[in-house]
Amino acid sequence: MDKFLIDMLECPVCHQSLDWQIDEQFNDHIEKAEARCVGCNAVYPIRDGIGIFLTPYLPRNDLWEQVESQLTIYLQDHPDIERQLMDTPIDDLSPTDQHFRALVLEERGDFTGSREAEVLSNQNLYTSAYTNCWDSQIKYTLDALSTLDGPVVDLASGRCYLVEKIIEQLKKSVVASDFSLNVLRRDIKLFEFLGIEQHVSLLAFDARLTPFRDGSIKTMTTNLGLPNIQNPGRLLHELNRIVCGTMLAISQFFPVDDEPNKKVIVDAGLDPLLYRLSAIEHFISAGWSVKVENTCVAEALPTPASKLLEGARADGLPVAPTEMEWCVLRATNAE
Repeated sequence: MDKFLIDMLECPVCHQSLDWQIDEQFNDHIEKAEARCVGCNAVYPIRDGIGIFLTPYLPRNDLWEQVESQLTIYLQDHPDIERQLMDTPIDDLSPTDQHFRALVLEERGDFTGSREAEVLSNQNLYTSAYTNCWDSQIKYTLDALSTLDGPVVDLASGRCYLVEKIIEQLKKSVVASDFSLNVLRRDIKLFEFLGIEQHVSLLAFDARLTPFRDGSIKTMTTNLGLPNIQNPGRLLHELNRIVCGTMLAISQFFPVDDEPNKKVIVDAGLDPLLYRLSAIEHFISAGWSVKVENTCVAEALPTPASKLLEGARADGLPVAPTEMEWCVLRATNAE
């Protein structure tokens, strides 16, 4: 975590300032520290360079010890399936199982093998129009970021597709974030593999209860991250509190008359931000001024079920063929 973040951060619970005790640092990068709230006395540790700003109501130490994903745990409990997944020639696996092998290799730190498996799986998981639309949103976002002030705070970074490209193509400092410590620790290994770790800060927090001061962020991005966060009303109000400039959100929308997918979306509580009109209304009600930019439409097909992991799919949506609209939502503080 870079030291410049100290001036941007506060307690995510009571919004009071933090007292910092830095134990280890390398140049301007904090490796080990403790931030204590002057108001409620909550303690937020920095471990292995990751700032952990999950609220005191979550067992942070227990979360830190959970180093294995559910996929890894499942394979440990089913060694025969693990052998088939990892030992079968990659070309003989189904696209979804190629995807799962990529995830396992990534967890094990084999990023070269992981990326080779991922490229192969993506060729068969998604239509060319689908991947072209996604690539177009990435490029559009990078072009837009080239004119905006940094550092960039990326929300729900996940596997850091966008973060990686921002650093490599724009040479900007990025704050990568996620709720999952497992994800962020894997991301550290990725950045070290790519040789770009000095350009990245990593923070763990709940996006509905962030550790940022009011108006402390000039530029925020997210790559399909918003619909995965429940309670979008609270989320968008919170983001409006901390962003004083621009948020660029790569987004995709389902047709409102697509009943098979709509049922799954509504049942999962994902409908507020997966439909165009609803998303715009939620942004506006949270105080944003929002524009829909760089739209394109592509056929999206359900990803096939795994042949090794019963019932597992690479993506939960769509569950039926559909036409999806891709875009970048450019949101600015309306005040």
